[in-house]
Amino acid sequence: MNKNSTKMVYLDPSYKAYYEDKLFDHTNLVLNRDDTLAPFIRLRDTLMQQGVVMHTADQLVQQVVDEQVCDYYSLGVLDNYELLKTRKNVSLKAFVIFEPPVVAPKLYQALPDLTAAFKHVYVHNVEGDGYSIKGVDRSKLRKLYWPQPHKDVLLPFWNQEDRLRRMVMINGNHKPTSFEGELYSRRIEALAALAKFGKVDLYGRGWERWWSRNSLWLPYWLHRRELMSIYKGPCLSKYEVLCRYEFALCFENMAMKGYVTEKIFDCLYAGTIPLYLGATDISDLIPDDAYIDCRQFASWEQMQEVLMSMSESKISAIKEAGREFLQSGKGMKYYDALLNIFEE
Repeated sequence: MNKNSTKMVYLDPSYKAYYEDKLFDHTNLVLNRDDTLAPFIRLRDTLMQQGVVMHTADQLVQQVVDEQVCDYYSLGVLDNYELLKTRKNVSLKAFVIFEPPVVAPKLYQALPDLTAAFKHVYVHNVEGDGYSIKGVDRSKLRKLYWPQPHKDVLLPFWNQEDRLRRMVMINGNHKPTSFEGELYSRRIEALAALAKFGKVDLYGRGWERWWSRNSLWLPYWLHRRELMSIYKGPCLSKYEVLCRYEFALCFENMAMKGYVTEKIFDCLYAGTIPLYLGATDISDLIPDDAYIDCRQFASWEQMQEVLMSMSESKISAIKEAGREFLQSGKGMKYYDALLNIFEE
């Protein structure tokens, strides 16, 4: 097949660190930690089998002369589409918004322009929960399912039996850009409350950096002592840390309908029971016997009492339910999410 007959697709990754086709580099141990690049590599390989060539969009933006007709997809980059929509050879196919409004409010403010420019725009919910739909062409909106790397549990981690009857949280130290609906402060609140029981550990980058911008807000300073008492440092692999614990505090960045990220899936892969707080409609997306909804408890103290007295049979049943979900049609919506976007 000659160059002019080969279909070209360009994907704009969320960060420039993935440019130069590093989004598809499985050998990069930093960018591909815990197989995070697997959905993109799988997408490129599938398209290649169909005779489609995919590259990261820096190669398209840098072209001085318009070449063959091509499709453009963006994973939340606003910098390039204004330029590309002026090129007659480029078709703006889909804009995908992974981050919630508390992290990237500018993306949601740009929705009127994005729905005018792109064939489809993917968001966590199409009802406007957590963001404004004023001026938005709602016919262009599509429900986003966060792409996941695996369609089953990871047996070396899931089968780990010698686990601590404790809770763990793996999150970096951050503060929200916008505050309505944010769950960053709830993470700190929960960790501080649970620390006094000696049953929780914290992993992630930046918690010790009191001088950083992410630490310059009241919830961090009010609870810094408690946070440092449970802080274990960063982790190289989330799966390796999770599989040492029975339970994991699994809080999204925001309470918003449809907003489910990799966090709960990481737990399911490793056989660790998610203590979930995030998507307000989580039971519609993931069976409620596969996780524990933190909203059911009156206090963090009550939650830890329930967890510490939970039977082994109950723990095993929740793990099995998580495994069944991953293998089900509902679970496959996340595994196949990227391919479904490119096929629409």
